[in-house]
Amino acid sequence: MSERLRLQQFALTRHLRDPERHAPPPGIEERRLRIYRELLIGSIDGLLAGGFPVLRATLGDEAWRALVRRFFAAHRCATPLFPQVGGEFVEFLHADARAVPGAPWLAELAHYEWAEAALLSCDDAAPAHRADGDLLEGAPLLAPWAWPLAYRWPVHEIGPEARPVSAPEAPTLLLVHRDRDGDVRFAQLAPLSYRLLDSLRTQRRSGAEHLRALAAEAGAPVEALFAEGRAALEAWRAQGVVLGVAADDSDLSPPCAARSHQ
Repeated sequence: MSERLRLQQFALTRHLRDPERHAPPPGIEERRLRIYRELLIGSIDGLLAGGFPVLRATLGDEAWRALVRRFFAAHRCATPLFPQVGGEFVEFLHADARAVPGAPWLAELAHYEWAEAALLSCDDAAPAHRADGDLLEGAPLLAPWAWPLAYRWPVHEIGPEARPVSAPEAPTLLLVHRDRDGDVRFAQLAPLSYRLLDSLRTQRRSGAEHLRALAAEAGAPVEALFAEGRAALEAWRAQGVVLGVAADDSDLSPPCAARSHQ
């Protein structure tokens, strides 16, 4: 490839991404440039609109189109795969908290919507485990397709008719997981339940050790928390949120992946 052609291609790419800031290379008629611009931005708009319908409806058409154009112009995707562009969009919004004035909940709402698609396509293999192991004596394993999530904003309530202007005092704590039928489910969590799930996500140790640490943190009686904790762990196992216990109880190292926006 000649250096001249290379420079022309870069000039065309810069123009198509951000026509207001970059002039097109000479010799290309405006009619063709307009077709290219509309095809590219239309493809990205359609892809993102399908993955973030609540966000799109809440912002309205004009603000949504401006946001998509800003993403297309400013963000450099690290993946060529279309199904992963939604994750890139979430990263873009977290990096620019003021992407849309008057919508401080924007990035969290986007993450909330992205989580469903991400879990539907999650193909992480379950680690070696004993499904019927004792959840207090062994190390309970959180399924790769179960994520405890904490948000500052009530993301499950935001929509075109509900655009909060100030965050509530208490965070929104959610469990998002894929059930045995392959459907993604969302459930609101109490603070202690969230802390227990988050501990399972980040640390590999026995269920009893998880509950003792949680009792110390909460200043609660260990005996009462053990009864409640065992019941919660068993319920999560029945739902497929907890797989069972680690096959090798001597391996108490943290899991390799932590799936949270925080």
